[in-house]
Amino acid sequence: MSEFDLLIRGGTVVTADTSTKCDIAVNNGRIAALGDDLGEAASEIDASGRLVLPGGVDSHCHIEQLAASGLINSDTFETATRAAAAGGTTTVIPFAAQYEGMSLKKVVEDYHALAQKGAIVDYAFHMIIAGPNP
Repeated sequence: MSEFDLLIRGGTVVTADTSTKCDIAVNNGRIAALGDDLGEAASEIDASGRLVLPGGVDSHCHIEQLAASGLINSDTFETATRAAAAGGTTTVIPFAAQYEGMSLKKVVEDYHALAQKGAIVDYAFHMIIAGPNP
């Protein structure tokens, strides 16, 4: 049995303040170890000659956001997050709009329902607050 689910071998790992050539071991979708000669894995990726970066965060996007005019933008959580993931973005933070008479609780519930149905990356929300309704 393999020690890790995935090993990314031979890449140059780039962080906010350094870069180093090493292997990355992954278990259950999370980094388990960095180093050399980390053992075996169920799956391996050869990253030799390549940079390995953390996923990006898109902190300003509009996904399934209803406009005051009644129009909705064309990206769904599925299409927007698939495109994000293809470009290396692993977290999106779209705007969630409250409209007059709508409670903030309802806004969050509605946007969570949309995101849970289709998002394939992590997400959070920026609130657009139109009134004092909790």
